[in-house]
Amino acid sequence: MKRHFLVSASALSVLLAAASGHAQSLRTWVSGVGDDANPCSRTAPCHSFAGAISKTAAGGEINVMDGGGYGVVTITKSISIIAVGAQAGVAAAQTNGITIRAGANDVVSLDGLNFNGEGSGLSGINIVSAGKVDIRNCTITGFLGAPGVAINIAASAPIQVQVSNCTLFGNNGGVSATVDQTPNVVHLDRVRVNGTTTAVQADGNAAVFVSNSAIAGNNVGFNPLNKGQITSFGNNVLAGNAKDGKPTATLPLQ
Repeated sequence: MKRHFLVSASALSVLLAAASGHAQSLRTWVSGVGDDANPCSRTAPCHSFAGAISKTAAGGEINVMDGGGYGVVTITKSISIIAVGAQAGVAAAQTNGITIRAGANDVVSLDGLNFNGEGSGLSGINIVSAGKVDIRNCTITGFLGAPGVAINIAASAPIQVQVSNCTLFGNNGGVSATVDQTPNVVHLDRVRVNGTTTAVQADGNAAVFVSNSAIAGNNVGFNPLNKGQITSFGNNVLAGNAKDGKPTATLPLQ
């Protein structure tokens, strides 16, 4: 009877190898010369964000090693994608660049990414759900499809979004926030928007705060709709727009 419970050394090694092959790491890497068949380690990086995300544990980070095009991806968990000192491109013709469809307590961070919709992209960053989203040091251009928004926030649950040091130009829209439930906060700091139909739009129960930003050369600057609110800290520049629009409130600097 005991022979039924014996496992050979070779069979055990195969099982262990299979288990390790499915393990996820807290830190993974992508490279322009990588391969998605790799484990996404520093010495054997993956080639795309989509290839790396399945091998990255929730709460982990994907690091960009060098310049390259890393493709579109959908994020469904807490994760950071970090490109510091490297040109990390996301080309998204006729689709969204990065879609965030994470849980209510998930935190997503994007740092140093460049998005190009190539004239037909839908949205550069399309935020459907998450707890908190932090977007830093980005460039988004060429999203002229539908809706053609650089950063589109269309959430049915409470959410917080921070956008800092980003340039959004040559899109149908800059930042569009439509949030059904409160509390929610969208904070734009050091954001430059130009060459759009509508630069900053708040709809539903969206509360958008804008500071240290330049809204110039658009058809419409600020566009609050329905219960949506756009609050300016009073240190923004609105110039050269066909219609500047007005914030729903202006806060003094303190």
